[in-house]
Formats: sequence, structure tokens, C-alpha cells
Amino acid sequence: MKNEKKNENRDEIAAIGIGAMIVFIALILVAAVAAAVIIQTAEKLQQNAQATGQDTTDSMSARVVLLGVVVGGATALDVTFELAPGSDDVPTADIQWSIVCGGLDRGALPTTTATHQVGTPAVAATTIVAGNTYVTELTTANCNPAANAEHTLLVVAGSGGQSYEILNYGGDVSAGEVVL
Repeated sequence: MKNEKKNENRDEIAAIGIGAMIVFIALILVAAVAAAVIIQTAEKLQQNAQATGQDTTDSMSARVVLLGVVVGGATALDVTFELAPGSDDVPTADIQWSIVCGGLDRGALPTTTATHQVGTPAVAATTIVAGNTYVTELTTANCNPAANAEHTLLVVAGSGGQSYEILNYGGDVSAGEVVL
């Protein structure tokens, strides 16, 4: 029989290698979980940004730019306006106005020939088209033109694009006097 010697000493190098492999695998798992969380967070942020952008586009897709306001009579104002660049076309009835003074006047733009494209007074504008200039007559009841007064004209178009201007009446409020 052969004489065999057994080495009862523990193999320290192999034990260190197995421990390092376990730590390496744990690090890979932690990195994978962290990457999944980062990707999920980035996706949520992108969705929120897209929703915010859509909301902003909706609210600004139709905004009226007031070009001028002239006294049209004792209870009327002639307003010249157009849609802001990039606005979608808006049905005339979807444009609401308010005049704030000591009281309040409000309404929708008239769909009769009182709202028309500049240069075509006999043709009623049922839709306000971007790029064209329009004139309309606003009839007031509570906020009539008054000498040395200041009123606020607010116009809301379509889904919420808002514009407002301060109307400054001078000492003369006869027809044809410019207040904006």
C-alpha cells in the first residue's frame, strides 16, 4: 500500500475567490435594479413633460391678439383683432369677452356681420382664421365708455387662450376715439 499524505490545511485562496464571486454577482444585481428604477423614473418624467406640453399647446392653441379698440358709440366698442401666430382656427361663438369696470359686461362675439374680416364688412365671420384681421362690435350695458375712466377688456378664445388689455378713456369718448 501506498502511503498518502492528506493536507488538512484549508485552501484560503479558493475561499477568497468564491467570496469575491458572490460579491460581484450581488453588485450586478444591485446595478440591474438601480438601472430599472432609473429607466422607470425617466419614463415617468417624459410622460409628465409630454402631458404638460400638450396642456400648454391646448391652452395656447387659440389666443386672440387685440390690435385696437375704438369707441363705436355711447354703448359700443369696435375691436380690431387677430389670432396669435400658431393659433388654430376658432369658431366665432367660441370667443368670449368681458369688460370689467365698476360692473361687468360679457358675451360671445356676434356671429352676424358685426364680426367680419377687415375689408369684407358684408360677410359675417363664423370662424376666425389665423392670419386674418377682424373687426367686431361689442355692445356694453354696464361698462359704457366714460370720460377719464379705465376698464379692462378680457378675451378668452377656444380652449382657454386669454388676452387682456386696459382700455384708457380720455376726456373725449365720442365715436371714433381710440382707447387701445
